[in-house]
Amino acid sequence: MEDIESGDENVSSKNTLPKNLDQQTVTNSQLDSKDKKVDCLLKAAGDAPIMKKRRWNVDGVKPVSYIIEFIKKYIKCEPSESLFVYVNQTFVPSPDQTLNSLYECFGTDGKLVLHYCKSEAWG
Repeated sequence: MEDIESGDENVSSKNTLPKNLDQQTVTNSQLDSKDKKVDCLLKAAGDAPIMKKRRWNVDGVKPVSYIIEFIKKYIKCEPSESLFVYVNQTFVPSPDQTLNSLYECFGTDGKLVLHYCKSEAWG
């Protein structure tokens, strides 16, 4: 068996950093928030049907409206039916609020607990 040597002269053994590195600095929290998935626990309340799978990993940049539409499709709601989502059985989040922001404020034990129902239950 022969040792294979790299004959490619274009490959540089030095790692070079961009000259404008200080202009390209991005904090770890900004990188984490883009790639962060939120572990959502979806619990039925009131007259809503129970989902077979309750835990979902969702992109943190998705708004609450995305979760509402997802649940409506999963439990086969009619388009005319309303669906209410509550955070920790206390309040209705704004539909444009991101899951990351909700998780940072109300997440417990590594997950965000959301309750859903077809009629107003809390708040």
